[in-house]
Amino acid sequence: MSFGSRARAAMDAYGPVCVGIDPHASLLEAWGVGDTLDGLDRFAAACVEAFAGQVAFVKPQSAFFERFGSRGVAILERTLQDLRHTGTLTVLDVKRGDIGSTASAYAEAYLDEDSPMAADAVTVSPFLGFGSLAPFLEEAEKNDAGVFVLALTSNPEGPQVQHATAGSGRTVAGDVLAALREANAGATPMGSYGAVVGATIGSTDEDLDVNGPLLVPGFGSQGGTVDDLRRIFDGVTRHVLPSTSRQVLQAGPDVAALRGAAVAVNDSLQL
Repeated sequence: MSFGSRARAAMDAYGPVCVGIDPHASLLEAWGVGDTLDGLDRFAAACVEAFAGQVAFVKPQSAFFERFGSRGVAILERTLQDLRHTGTLTVLDVKRGDIGSTASAYAEAYLDEDSPMAADAVTVSPFLGFGSLAPFLEEAEKNDAGVFVLALTSNPEGPQVQHATAGSGRTVAGDVLAALREANAGATPMGSYGAVVGATIGSTDEDLDVNGPLLVPGFGSQGGTVDDLRRIFDGVTRHVLPSTSRQVLQAGPDVAALRGAAVAVNDSLQL
């Protein structure tokens, strides 16, 4: 099955929430496990136990594993593998973007089914030109994986680039969304190439219907609300994957409490 098909089935079965695994130093300390390699290991294992087979999507943030070096990356690899073995869809948040053979190498690292760091989907940046993402889309198609492309992010610096007018006469974000719409054309129940659109962008006149999943960070502790989701994504809420991390992770380290927090967020998402 394509990633789009698997994503649709997972959302229908478990609800739309995407739980982020973001082992901030402060969060590791708050859990009482310590900002150490052992603390990272215990944190990741608890998240796998809490969320695997319980939510549709889990999104590890690579940077928080990479800061521990190769041993942290090894924990990330095991976390991805453990989640995927349960059928839970993984979105590896790496926001990679490069050209040519380098982009191909990144794509193979994260999307090739035989890679030790294989994920079901990956986040990428299109700001070297959407065409530079071709290796990611091609590798995703070969492996029935997905790609989420930054389009309208919540950070205050984003509009400087994303709202700028491109040569097409559209905004840069509009060009990204149009390219995704073209890449997903004709796919059912939806395409495998999605957009990243923040829950705290305020409002937008862009057409967010790309016939693919919409990964929406910023929901929950970062300020995004259910009303924001309804307003921003009016007409396409069925494709929205609200992403939250702190709102759920602050319930740890108790596994049952973590799972309960994720369920509570899912229950609140009556879009």
